[in-house]
Amino acid sequence: MAINYTTETAEKSIKTSLIEGSLSRFTGTELLVGMGSKKTLTRRQVTLLARKVVALARQNQIKDLALAWKEFRKVTEKKVSDADLAELLATAFEMANYEHTTYKTAAREYNGVESVAIDVTPVIFKSIERGVIIGETVNQCRELSNTPGSDMTPEILAEAAVKAAQETSVKVKVLGRAEMERMGMGAVLGVGKGSAEEPQFIVMEYWGTDRNKKPIVLVGKGVTFDTGGIQVKPGDHMYEMHMDMSGGAAVIFATILAAKLGVKKNVIALIPAVENNLSNGMRPGDILKSLSGKTIEILHTDAEGRVILADALTYAKRYNPQTVVDVATLTGASLTTLGQVASAFMTNKDSSVPEIMDMAEVSGDYMWPLPLWEEYDDMVKGKFGDVPNISTMGNSRYGGVIAGGKFLEVFAKELECPWIHIDMAPRMTSYPGEHLAKGAAGAPVRFLLKLIEQNKVK
Repeated sequence: MAINYTTETAEKSIKTSLIEGSLSRFTGTELLVGMGSKKTLTRRQVTLLARKVVALARQNQIKDLALAWKEFRKVTEKKVSDADLAELLATAFEMANYEHTTYKTAAREYNGVESVAIDVTPVIFKSIERGVIIGETVNQCRELSNTPGSDMTPEILAEAAVKAAQETSVKVKVLGRAEMERMGMGAVLGVGKGSAEEPQFIVMEYWGTDRNKKPIVLVGKGVTFDTGGIQVKPGDHMYEMHMDMSGGAAVIFATILAAKLGVKKNVIALIPAVENNLSNGMRPGDILKSLSGKTIEILHTDAEGRVILADALTYAKRYNPQTVVDVATLTGASLTTLGQVASAFMTNKDSSVPEIMDMAEVSGDYMWPLPLWEEYDDMVKGKFGDVPNISTMGNSRYGGVIAGGKFLEVFAKELECPWIHIDMAPRMTSYPGEHLAKGAAGAPVRFLLKLIEQNKVK
């Protein structure tokens, strides 16, 4: 539920003030929020401060807040415009106010902050309203990702996409096993055959402008639960694998968000949805024939995400896209590389790296580049098939993030357009200190929106 924003302070509202230092406190009539010792805060720091305000309010079960716009404006670096700051604050407030409580049976008297009074002009308030839409949609993505695997099968994920699109102009079609067999989607079908749950291929279309203009195609990994397949994951690594469809959730709601905001761009979302299970699953040594005609040599059944994305990247060709972005919780190696603060990304257009990093920084979905140099090509040269699903260069622990990107690059080469691969495994869940509830973080919905709106990767 979104917070209600007003420009007039109600009598019941608790005044919120920013103070120097790290200590915060609630006096009973006023919430004093420590903003540290810096007099000027960057966009990143203001985002965390805004989330901290709501987190503290929730800790003290405060329902109604009153904020002074001039306090936030004074401490924020000048290069952040009033409109950007207002949107940033509202988005941060919404994201900090979310908590996954769907499965809690006890009645809750307190459900978070209900209203925020902030003294802004009508022009700035428009940006707050936009920020609310963004934050609320990111939270819908988080709610979908947080759903347990028993309640999030490929068919249920497809139904969720249809439901999310109902009040927008987004059109959704879903391909089942029979349609995929006719098309030759052997990669998706090969991963999905280990589960009793039928795989689905979800196609979402948002035509925000002239259909003759090339669309941006978003491809999202939709593994609704990942056991690791026959090469089953250790128990500690299987927890939270119901969130292995977070890339799929992100592209679903980035597309919905573009429609909600009326963005004048064309956007296609493709989500191959499967459950990676053991019953009759693919085996190490199996060879799958992908939609592209290329054969995939299965060296490890727990490297299934890239396999299903291969078919989706090939399917994207039929839209003659201007840019293709794939999003996936692809490798644990990306966590080893970057920790939990940023997603890894790779692209076939090196000149666009600064623009991608700038859009990531402004959106708040931070990302860092890794190379796709030709020196890594041997990683994806198959022995018995065209391309192996893990590196064939000795120890697969070396360069695991890059190996995933190089695999996808084999299929992206046929696109003839800029392509970005985002390994969002580091940002699948929130981390301590970012003032978000435990569970899904909702990345990289905000980045994808920024890319859609001002695509500089052409």
